[in-house]
Amino acid sequence: MKISVIGTGYVGLVTGTCLAETGNNVLCIDIDQEKIEKMKNKNVPIYEPQLDVLFQRNINAERLTFSTSLNEGLAHGEIIILALPTPKDEDGSADLSYVLDVAKTIGQNIKDYKVIVDKSTVPVGTADKVKEVISNETNVEFDVVSNPEFLREGFAVEDFLKPERIIIGSSSERATALMQKLYKPYVRSGNPILVMDEKSAELTKYASNAFLATKITFMNEIANFCEKVGADVDKVRLGMGTDSRIGKRFLFPGIGYGGSCFPKDVRALFRSGLDQDYNFDILESVIRVNDEQKRILIPRIQAYFDNNLKGKTIAFWGLSFKPETDDIREAPALYMIDELLDMGAKINVFDPEAMNNVKLKYGNTLSYSSGMYEATKNADALVISTEWSIFRTPDFKKLKAHLKHPIIFDGRNLYDLDDLEKEGMSYSSIGRKEIR
Repeated sequence: MKISVIGTGYVGLVTGTCLAETGNNVLCIDIDQEKIEKMKNKNVPIYEPQLDVLFQRNINAERLTFSTSLNEGLAHGEIIILALPTPKDEDGSADLSYVLDVAKTIGQNIKDYKVIVDKSTVPVGTADKVKEVISNETNVEFDVVSNPEFLREGFAVEDFLKPERIIIGSSSERATALMQKLYKPYVRSGNPILVMDEKSAELTKYASNAFLATKITFMNEIANFCEKVGADVDKVRLGMGTDSRIGKRFLFPGIGYGGSCFPKDVRALFRSGLDQDYNFDILESVIRVNDEQKRILIPRIQAYFDNNLKGKTIAFWGLSFKPETDDIREAPALYMIDELLDMGAKINVFDPEAMNNVKLKYGNTLSYSSGMYEATKNADALVISTEWSIFRTPDFKKLKAHLKHPIIFDGRNLYDLDDLEKEGMSYSSIGRKEIR
């Protein structure tokens, strides 16, 4: 099949590459000329495990190509996938300007039947808006389908090639048949393709992310209460997770969720509720608690240094919002770094993949280290904010020798309390007793 993907951000590039991997002829469109030229030269603009291998292979096979011409994309694809940004607007709602602007251009230039696919995460009713905008510009037949993505950063290629489910929101038999044909190679193991109306498909994505964000936030509140009453959140988590109704996933406490999806989607769903005179009380609390959780280690760091951080050097392990990505959007580390800088602290940082993105934001305000131990040399304390696997089994003797004060503030609960006590380290984590 011939597919055009409009937008080569995280979702668009993974989508286009993985569709090419099953033999489709995919043309990816973006207005960023420099980015397009880099991709034509086989340079992947984002870090995502396995993506580079598929990217290179499909370019070499001439199944994956790139252009800045939307008209070229319209002429190429029988299916036009919109993978455009829907950033948070000032009121928390999703900004649909990119989607609707492209829809208008499609309406002005469409020549024959196309299936227009909303792959971006969009509010309920967006498919109707896209259809209306295109219809105002043309009499050519087309259909609009809602096809939300469920890609986890760090596992996006795996999630696309082996999806747990595929959601197709469509009221058109013709469009549904084309979409089912497109996705049939990905569900050979029997996972379902669920066909529903467009509004239900749009809400399914928001509801899924909002529920997972709520589960994370609930566990963080339990962890915070554990500290008040002397319970151990690790034991509570294990006790809860063995209940099949609850499950083991998303029960790990920490310093809050970040990234491009959960924060934006939860706020957008909450705002959509207000637009319909409905208040999502749970989501309002989730937003507030998560914002507070990102800063929960700050008072502990202040207390350890007697509220005087001026001139103190704090090392950070991990900058991305989660491991296996270079994405720093809404990353808890950045919230902590901002506050510590305001208090006069110096910051040494290390992350396996996100350093370049952080440097674009902070410039020379931070010290960037080539390795995890280099970041801790002569630092007064260590903060762990991302659970990269290389941080899980450090050389504690080396770490203790590097740090001026043998203290770790662990926002991801990586270490066993008994081990830290034996090593003579002070240790503050989430929902567990402190070691001093």
